[in-house]
Amino acid sequence: MGRWGPAGTVVPPLLLLFGGLLGLAGASDLPLVTCGSVVKLLNTRHNVRLHSHDVHYGSGSGQQSVTGVSDVDDSNSYWRIRGKTSTVCERGTPVRCGQSIRLTHVNTGRNLHSHHFSSPLSGNQEVSAFGEEGEGDSLDDWTVLCSGSHWVRDDEVRFKHASTNVLLSVTGEQYGRPISGQREVHGMAQQSQNNYWRAMEGIFMKPSELLWTETHHAEL
Repeated sequence: MGRWGPAGTVVPPLLLLFGGLLGLAGASDLPLVTCGSVVKLLNTRHNVRLHSHDVHYGSGSGQQSVTGVSDVDDSNSYWRIRGKTSTVCERGTPVRCGQSIRLTHVNTGRNLHSHHFSSPLSGNQEVSAFGEEGEGDSLDDWTVLCSGSHWVRDDEVRFKHASTNVLLSVTGEQYGRPISGQREVHGMAQQSQNNYWRAMEGIFMKPSELLWTETHHAEL
């Protein structure tokens, strides 16, 4: 696979700061997923969390790799929810179904990304992490596909790449050494159980009172 290396396990300062101020919110406390939240995303079909680390693909784009891991406690599985490229989604704003967002990897500052390269194991579309300090390009944008009006924490959702229309997926292919057991994450054109995700552990920004009221009125 080329330039694979060990993943770090240090808890990012951003999480320590948010944790000290807000604590970890339970699903029943804050049912809506909001911009500015830092979350882990679980692929519900294969029970792995979306993961990245400062190691690169040995083929394809050569960009930072994205995988799925079964380890619940790995700090390299935290992603920050942001507005799409060149926009700002205010912290605490509920994410709407059909809205395009960026997912920024907390530990490396690179965005979840896809493009017309083949993934190394399955030959589907490569998914990588791209950019510097949270800034990349329009290929970092993903549309949240869900039922209802907003992304609800307990719901399964899909992420559709805004530029190429593939769905963020896991189909079970596993890497060998030195990252044995990690799953390939890629983009697929067809809908299936392989592209459902759920927000899991993390720090969820509470919607402002105004936003919360507007959201509930819209749903009534």
